[in-house]
Amino acid sequence: MTINYEPKLDYSDVLIVPQLSDVKSRNDISLDVATEFKCGRYWKGTPVMAANMSTIGTHEMALVLSKYNMVTCLKKGFDYYDSFVKQYADKEHNVALSLGLDAQSKLWLDTPSTNDPTFICLDVANGYMKDFHSFVRKVREKCPTSIIVAGNVVTPDGVSALAEAGADLVKVGIGSGSMCLTRRIAGVGYPQLSAVVECAETAAALDIGIVADGGVVHSGDIAKSFVAGAAFVMVGGMFAGHDECGGEIRHKEHGQLTMLHYGMSSKTANDKYNGGLSTYRASEGRTVEVPYRGPVYNTIQEILGGLRSACSYVGAFDLPSLYTNGTLVKVNRTINNVFEEHEI
Repeated sequence: MTINYEPKLDYSDVLIVPQLSDVKSRNDISLDVATEFKCGRYWKGTPVMAANMSTIGTHEMALVLSKYNMVTCLKKGFDYYDSFVKQYADKEHNVALSLGLDAQSKLWLDTPSTNDPTFICLDVANGYMKDFHSFVRKVREKCPTSIIVAGNVVTPDGVSALAEAGADLVKVGIGSGSMCLTRRIAGVGYPQLSAVVECAETAAALDIGIVADGGVVHSGDIAKSFVAGAAFVMVGGMFAGHDECGGEIRHKEHGQLTMLHYGMSSKTANDKYNGGLSTYRASEGRTVEVPYRGPVYNTIQEILGGLRSACSYVGAFDLPSLYTNGTLVKVNRTINNVFEEHEI
């Protein structure tokens, strides 16, 4: 048994330090990033991804986010991806085919395909697993020009293993998501900001990037992720409760409207997609009702506006400069919440 006593950080432990800025207007800031990935594929857009959760990675969400050059990792299943691409071929470059280690995903490996998807998201709870590494290699062999996003891991060794298997982007984060109960049920995880910092350093040395996946609550957390070295940031809970989620709108007492949102390791998800929770497993995901929030447009504007504001504070005209100019400081409190419950 070993204990690492070195302090580790989450988003709530740090703030971005203002720097001398030449930015006169936030309108002068570009959030599009042009990237040539290790696989040889070129992509340009705002490096924010919608998570491949059942209530987030929908066709409707993808159509809206594509307008802003963001990526949507569609919920798992080749058929769901294929039906989107057939209808909206011009938006294929902003969606990801999502696969795991389930039988359908393994069947996809043996199915002939004519074109490599732009993005493939290979998603399992524990990406530091030999069986998963083997799966990533097989996907790379089948789709040599696809941008492979694989995870999740929280250590530099985990990043190295997935890079060696063929990943272009490694998803970093275990237990940090709002719908995830892994830290409670299994006692497993790693403080998210420290995981991003440590994994990003290893990824850069291997000529790949990381996706900060989980733990972002506000647009400021997305900005902190980029300062910490993330190439992309994956968003789940911030996109919940909108029209584009496709869920049922529930009418509660006093006229309140809510929508169902659940993690992909929850009992709800297992009942819906796997015929129930296996007897040897425990549910590691929440099922919640979130306030209905209307169209996702306002949340997108909050994210984009927040990123531009962060850039303006450190003199960055683009997201790469947010990383090079940015400094994080450890604090005791990040937000003054004294009047939060009175917001209207």
